[in-house]
Amino acid sequence: MPKVIFLPHAELCPDGLVAEAADGETILDVALKNHIHIEHACEKSCACTTCHVVVREGFDSLEESDELEDDMLDKAWGLEPESRLGCQACLQGEDLVVEIPKYTVNIVSENH
Repeated sequence: MPKVIFLPHAELCPDGLVAEAADGETILDVALKNHIHIEHACEKSCACTTCHVVVREGFDSLEESDELEDDMLDKAWGLEPESRLGCQACLQGEDLVVEIPKYTVNIVSENH
């Protein structure tokens, strides 16, 4: 079973976390089931960038992003070559190290 190692994030996961995951599960779903409340304004439909993450290790094990995800990522804050939308990146048998960016592009946040 692959693991997702979430690096520390001051607000969402101050101590970081190592979470068990199943093949085919998205990074976002792993985070949410482990009480890391990454925003997902479009309810996981690949229509925003609020679940943007950076995959620091294991990026090549993920399926390639499609054109829709790439178009959305172009709008993300702090875009990097290893950026993915958490709702679209599915685990494929290898461990991942994931960083949650400090900021997200979200005009209205439901949690505030």
